[in-house]
Amino acid sequence: MDLVVVLVISLSCLLLLSLWRQRSGRGKLPPGPMPLPIIGNILQIDPKNISKSLTNLSKVYGPVFTLYLGMRPTVVLHGYEAVKEALIDHGEVFSGRGSFPVPDRVSKGLGVILTTGSRWREMRRFSLMTLRNFGMGKRSIEDRIQEEARCLVEELRKTKSSPCDPTCMLVCAPCNVICSIIFHNRFDYKDQHFLNFIQKSNESLEILSSPWIQVCNNFPVLIDYFPGSHKTFFKNVADLKQYFLEKIKEHQESLDMNNPRDLIDCFLIKMEEEKDNPQTEFTIEALVNLVNDLFGAGTETTSTTLRYGLLLLLKHPEVTEKVQEEIHYVIGRHRSPCMQDKSSMPYTEAVLHEIQRYIDLVPTSVPHAVNCDTKFRNYFIPKGTSIITSLTSVLHDSKEFPNPEKFDPGHFLDKSGKFKKSDYFMPFSTGKRVCAGEGLARMELFLFLTTILQNFHLKSVVDPKVLDTTPVATGFVSVPPAYQICFFPV
Repeated sequence: MDLVVVLVISLSCLLLLSLWRQRSGRGKLPPGPMPLPIIGNILQIDPKNISKSLTNLSKVYGPVFTLYLGMRPTVVLHGYEAVKEALIDHGEVFSGRGSFPVPDRVSKGLGVILTTGSRWREMRRFSLMTLRNFGMGKRSIEDRIQEEARCLVEELRKTKSSPCDPTCMLVCAPCNVICSIIFHNRFDYKDQHFLNFIQKSNESLEILSSPWIQVCNNFPVLIDYFPGSHKTFFKNVADLKQYFLEKIKEHQESLDMNNPRDLIDCFLIKMEEEKDNPQTEFTIEALVNLVNDLFGAGTETTSTTLRYGLLLLLKHPEVTEKVQEEIHYVIGRHRSPCMQDKSSMPYTEAVLHEIQRYIDLVPTSVPHAVNCDTKFRNYFIPKGTSIITSLTSVLHDSKEFPNPEKFDPGHFLDKSGKFKKSDYFMPFSTGKRVCAGEGLARMELFLFLTTILQNFHLKSVVDPKVLDTTPVATGFVSVPPAYQICFFPV
C-alpha cells in the first residue's frame, strides 16, 4: 500500500511540475493551444499529416504559435513572411539545430545535418568547399552526372519497354554520383552489395517518415524501452557506418597528400594538417558521420524527387510532351544534355520547379533552434527552443501559386512563356541552414530528367487519370506511392 501511495504522489508531482512548466512560459512564448500534462499538444497533431495539422492550428493562432510536443515547447513558423523573417532576416539567431531524438541518437552530435555552433560551421564550410571545387582539375561534377545519366539510360533500355518499378534504378544513379565524389568510384547497377547498401538507405528514409518515429521523436523515452522500427533504423545506420569506416581505412592506406582523389582524401589531409590541434573537429568519427550525412542527403532526396517527378509526368502526359518538344528543339537527339542548355529551356525549368513545389519533399524541414534568447514579433523565445518551419505553407501558398494543390508548370512561367522565379520556392529550405547540396541536386534533377526524356517515351500501365499521386507518408519526407512505368525508346 505504501508503494501505491508513493507512486500516486510521484505521479501527481510530475503532473503539477508539467503544468507549472507549461504555464510559466506561456506568457512569453507565442500563443498556442492549451497543452495537456506530460503529452502536451500531441493529440492535436496527426502524425500521418503533420503539415495539415499545423495549417489548421495557424488558422486559429496565427503564423507564429507554440506547440508542446511532450513537455518541450516548440515554436512553429507558418507562411512565407514568418519563415523569411526568421531564417533570412534573423538567420544567425535561428541557425541552431533543434532536437531530433531518433537521428540524433546515431549522429552523436557529429556530421553536418544535426550539428550546431562552431562544429556545424566547420563541417559545412568544408563540405561546401569540397563540393564546389571537386574535380581537382580532372572531371567536374557535371561530367560525372552526365556519365551516370548515360549509364541510367542503358539500364532503362534493358527493361525492353516492359512494365517496371523504377525505384531501384532511380536510386542507383544519384547514389553513384555521390559515391564518386566521396569514394572515387561507382558501382554496377546489379552489384548485390551496392543494392543491399541502397536498400538499407531507402528503408531508413521510409522509417524516418513513419508515424511511429514522429511519436518517438516527441517521447524519446520510448526509444530505449520499446520495440519498433527505430531499432531497424539504428541497425541500418550502424551497417552503413561500418562500410564507410572500411572505405576510410582503405583511403588511409593509399593516401597521397599531394593528390586527393575524393572527399575522404580531402578530409584525411585536413586531419593531418590539424593533428596537433587538440580542439580539432576533424576526426575519424566526425568523418564517418559526415559521409553518412552526405550520402543520405545526396542519394535519397534526389532519387525520391526523380521517382515522384516521373509519376507526375505519367499523370500529365501533355506536360511530358511539351518538355520533350523543348528537349528535341534545344538539344536534339545526338548529344547529351548539359547545364548550359537550361537557360534555353524555360518550360523544362518550370516543370522541374513545379515538381519540387508540388511534392513538398521535406514538409517541415529539419528542426531549427534559436542560438540565444530572442525577441521575435514581440514574443520572447528562450535560447535552445526548437523551431519548426512549415515549408508546405510556403510552397503551397495560394496567393503565390493559384490552386496550389494542382500540378501546374504555369506557376513558374510568365505570360510570355519565360521562366519566372519565385521567392516562395524553398524546397531546400532557406537561410543559413539551406541544404549544402542544393547546387548538386538541381544539376542532377535537370540532367537526369532531360536525358531520360530525350531517350524515352513514358507509358503508364493504367489510365493516367486514375494514377494516384498522393504520398504514402508525409513524416520527415513525402514518400510517393509505388507505381509501374514503361520506357519506350524514342
